[in-house]
Amino acid sequence: MADIYGGSGNPYRDLQSFFGSKSRLAAFFLLAASAVLWTCFYTVEAESEGVLLRFGKFVRIVEPGLHFKLPLGMEEVLVLPTRRQLKLEFGFSTPGFTNPYQPGKNLLDEKSMVTGDLNAALVEWVVQYRIDNPREFLFDVRHPELTLRDLSEAAMREVVGDRTVDEVITVGRQEIEVAALARIQELARRYQLGIRVDGVQLKDVNPPKQVEASFNEVNKAQQDRASAINMAVGEYNKAVPRARGQAEQTVSAAEGYRFKRVNEAEGDVASFNLQFTQYLLAPEATRTRLYLETLAEALPNAGQKVIVDDGLRQLLPVLPLGPVQSLAAPPPAPSGSGNPRKQEGR
Repeated sequence: MADIYGGSGNPYRDLQSFFGSKSRLAAFFLLAASAVLWTCFYTVEAESEGVLLRFGKFVRIVEPGLHFKLPLGMEEVLVLPTRRQLKLEFGFSTPGFTNPYQPGKNLLDEKSMVTGDLNAALVEWVVQYRIDNPREFLFDVRHPELTLRDLSEAAMREVVGDRTVDEVITVGRQEIEVAALARIQELARRYQLGIRVDGVQLKDVNPPKQVEASFNEVNKAQQDRASAINMAVGEYNKAVPRARGQAEQTVSAAEGYRFKRVNEAEGDVASFNLQFTQYLLAPEATRTRLYLETLAEALPNAGQKVIVDDGLRQLLPVLPLGPVQSLAAPPPAPSGSGNPRKQEGR
């Protein structure tokens, strides 16, 4: 064997003769051992998960941390950012992006769409997603993120094509986001991308440059109309409650007056019935008592009065013309005149 291969028959001596010295041989073995040990360990970042492959076949999912694997390429680990929010931008691109699938190739063509009423609109949006199933993401679909980009664009064009341009630009943005999200999630599950779509967010939605001025005028008119409606509603909300309050106040005052008049009338009826009952029992006494009570109420309000007979005219020049002083007792009647003065209550 030594003659055939041209060696001495001792492998150690052959290696020593190849490297020239023992120190070089030891350095070679140390370097080989270090390379083997270096390929035995790997680290998975905190926001990621590792997919362990053995001779290219899926073995298991590896959690974040320091792990061991078979060296020399027998096992391979693919690290995926499964615990981080990723996004795809459509119609625009943010400077400094790290996702190679984030921007499209032709931004103008990507955001140019036709609405349901055959008008043009420039739609920019963002799709937020996570890698939900690393095994499906790596092995079921070729280029899953590119597939997600294509189906997201198709879903958005489908949703926008079912609505008018006014809905797309103004009032229908939230409905478009919800409908597009549901459609993209359905397609991602059907194609088994291993991706979970978390949200769809519309950014700038504008008309084409050729008709942008006209759309702005229409939007301004709609805003003025909405502002006028809001002002009218505000005035209505101020005037109607005030009028209702005044009406309720008037009704309450009328109800109070009605109760007052009814109660007074019922009290008068009850008093009259009581007096009438007493009158039936003693007509003369009741008549006299009522007469005296009426005089007692009426005379204090009438002031001082002097009443004389028609035939007694010589007394008038004697009476004072100024204010009559209150007297403790009425003056005595002159003699021979019969009954010159009388005070009557009627």
